[in-house]
Amino acid sequence: MNLRNNYKFTVAGCYFGYIVQGVILSFLPLLYVQLNGEFSISYDKISIIITITFLLQLLIDVFSTGFVTKLGYRKCLVASSTCALIGFIGLCFLPYHMDAFTGIIISVLFYSTGCGLIEVLISPLVEACPTKNKTAHMCLLHSFYCWGLLFTVLVSTAYFALFGIENWRWLALGWAVLPFMNVFIFLFCPIYTADEEGKTVPPKALVKNKTVWLVIALMFLGGCAEVSISQWMSVFVETGLNIPKDYCDLLGTCIFAACMGVSRVGFGLLSNKMRLERLLAAASFAAVIGYLMIGLSPYAWLSIAGCALCGFSTAVLWPATLSFGSKTIPEGGTSLFAFMALGGDLGCVIGPSAVGFIADGTSIQMGILSGVVFPLALFILFTVIIAKKSFFGKKDGGLPLDRPQ
Repeated sequence: MNLRNNYKFTVAGCYFGYIVQGVILSFLPLLYVQLNGEFSISYDKISIIITITFLLQLLIDVFSTGFVTKLGYRKCLVASSTCALIGFIGLCFLPYHMDAFTGIIISVLFYSTGCGLIEVLISPLVEACPTKNKTAHMCLLHSFYCWGLLFTVLVSTAYFALFGIENWRWLALGWAVLPFMNVFIFLFCPIYTADEEGKTVPPKALVKNKTVWLVIALMFLGGCAEVSISQWMSVFVETGLNIPKDYCDLLGTCIFAACMGVSRVGFGLLSNKMRLERLLAAASFAAVIGYLMIGLSPYAWLSIAGCALCGFSTAVLWPATLSFGSKTIPEGGTSLFAFMALGGDLGCVIGPSAVGFIADGTSIQMGILSGVVFPLALFILFTVIIAKKSFFGKKDGGLPLDRPQ
């Protein structure tokens, strides 16, 4: 089978890219308590690390349309894996050869660049591949982020138990193998783009469209709801519930990731039978319940159940909103995906940073409880969308709003 001519290798490389993204976004959060003790990095500084992680991805979202067009998809895809590779290597060595906080920031700058490129490029690449059920493939694609997160937690937990968490730097070096492998996949696999058919509108026209801004807002809130809990899960279970490190990631982050993965695979299999706006409204409401269980429950087991519910419910918010946006505005092309990624990554910056700053002044449980505003706002928005579509008598298709001209 020829690697250069078979789109299945392209899809496989994209799946593997999301595994790399899962490792990037989940490995360092497992170390927040360790970094706090080993290098005296406070939680407000950890919030700065989280902010930089997603702010850089946000900047890539803003400027990606221009430089991706000039450089081409293949060069940018290879660059994404290369930056992730450099980031993991830097995380292993830099904190021990310079100011630890500065060293971590430099490493984060590199692998966040790779992560941002992955987010911008891979979703439209899979959308452009000649597959039959694109919504199913989109959700399956994003499930690999969950499996990457789950894989990271399981491998990290086993490594910490065998070699001690104080030797975390060598595991960071080991994770560099994954983006190194993906460099070679993207060097040779066929590349498809969402703009090849010539039916897309320019970015300036999209910016003037109200529906685009609505979809960006939905992505923003979805990013806030998902990442606010995922980034602080390990800290909450270890310090908020006082569960030992050997078990906290298995009981918190691992369950969260597993529920996310199952939810996204299930959505992918059943996507043709679902109305996206109703599914997203239900998922948002379930996330509200999960946040309240985590923030208000006096029982550890109920808080863990809340973590699982948040994982299951927030899992579909990002991929389903991407599909919702592409179906509502089919003329958007790669630019639309960049704008949606921009909204989602902005939520990934603001949501967990706000939770961290509130937690630093109160407690981690109160910080996470404050994040309930994000799924609640999302639920209200989708309820309005459903009511508006019903009022206009539109059971399927686009919103009763303006579309690109």
